[in-house]
Amino acid sequence: MRYIIIFMLLFAGIFSCEKSEDKTVDAQLPPGTHKITVEDVLQANNYTYINAKENDRTYWIAVTKRELEKGSTYFYSTALEMKNFQSKDLDRTFDTIYFVENLSDQPMAAPHGMDMMPKSVDKRKSSLKDEGISVEPVSGGITIGELAKNVVNYSGKTVKIRGQVTKFNPAIMGKNWAHIQDGTSSGDYYDLTVTTNAMVKVGEIVTFEGTIAINKDFGSGYSYDYIMENAKILSPNPAL
Repeated sequence: MRYIIIFMLLFAGIFSCEKSEDKTVDAQLPPGTHKITVEDVLQANNYTYINAKENDRTYWIAVTKRELEKGSTYFYSTALEMKNFQSKDLDRTFDTIYFVENLSDQPMAAPHGMDMMPKSVDKRKSSLKDEGISVEPVSGGITIGELAKNVVNYSGKTVKIRGQVTKFNPAIMGKNWAHIQDGTSSGDYYDLTVTTNAMVKVGEIVTFEGTIAINKDFGSGYSYDYIMENAKILSPNPAL
């Protein structure tokens, strides 16, 4: 009996140490970092949907399609919250879902101390400025700097803009979303968001032709000072 009691005490001590170590690890996570355990995985054409457990909370997140295993632990720091999001691939509507860009098996700090991306997207900061980009404007087109400087004059007009793709998110609200930069700017405005049916790759230089809309609010956290809508890629890209 004495040996049984000793064994139980040792087991309890080991278990207590393990729990204590877990709490210490969580306490040492960079500020704004979320630690989740994968409860379930749903695969779609472009996205992987994850039923994630964080502490006592369970919720859904989506990431660019990848292979994930149930029970695995991952970390992320930035996400975009969307309400009543409909996945046509899954034929399912999520009351709330978070689109995560930086899911990793290692913890990372949130940029600039942010926890979640703001629901209202600041047009100037939706894609970080790449100082190394310099793209010559397309013949008959305009630059992003020109657009930003005289945006009211371009409202409702169809324009051509050539730039380098800095970000691309497919199949959100029935559209593909691209961000392009050409090295020009006006004040803090240097980036153009484009909605399109075309598929592009980050780093690719493309010429978009589409209609400019200003003060556009799509709901679900998508609000823009200006945006190019229903754009098509001019193929082949016109010569400079």
